Amino acid sequence: MTTQPRKQPSLLMWALRLLFALSIPVLLILVNVRLVMTPVFLQFEYNRPDFPEDFYGFTREDRIQYAPFALNYLFNDADVTYLGDLEFPDGSALFNARELHHMRDVKIVTRYAFGFAVIWGLVAIGIGLVLRRANLLRQALMSGAILTIGLLLAIVVVAIVNWEFFFTGFHGVFFEQGTWYFQYSDTLIRLFPERFWFDASLLIGGLTIIESVGLLAVLFARR
Repeated sequence: MTTQPRKQPSLLMWALRLLFALSIPVLLILVNVRLVMTPVFLQFEYNRPDFPEDFYGFTREDRIQYAPFALNYLFNDADVTYLGDLEFPDGSALFNARELHHMRDVKIVTRYAFGFAVIWGLVAIGIGLVLRRANLLRQALMSGAILTIGLLLAIVVVAIVNWEFFFTGFHGVFFEQGTWYFQYSDTLIRLFPERFWFDASLLIGGLTIIESVGLLAVLFARR
């Protein structure tokens, strides 16, 4: 009795496998970004004993009171007047015109990013079903997990070694030049200093790496 030679995956299947593998880091990162964009992370950051103080007078309680407004704005259906109408106890505006312009831009980027995550997540599920029928899903998952670990390790190293380069590069990709520079006395900087973004970036990177390692462990255990 002769055995049939093992059928090699078609070019289309290789393309779908690559596309599926590439989707893993993108989707994991976006999911973890959403996990960080919660009041829980705000509470965690502001209650850290080494979190930098605001030299212009915000207490921890002030930050906990005001920061959720910026976060809520990104996910509600209100226009920027939701933030523009906020005032300090003395009647002055909580956010200036430049800050409001930036927050409007951030809301647009946020909606596009998470809208893309939902759509592409559904596409990835469909590709995964096709790959499963072709017995290529496990290979695609392993490739995606390994790619994610390598990519995120590189990003985390860059962020730690040269935070200014990483921070500037990120904003340069998503926002118009000059629209995201603020004074240290501006509310956005007082609520969200660079230490906040550094911690958030490391947490997102760390969670993504841990999830990818966990995925690899499950795949090897079910080998």
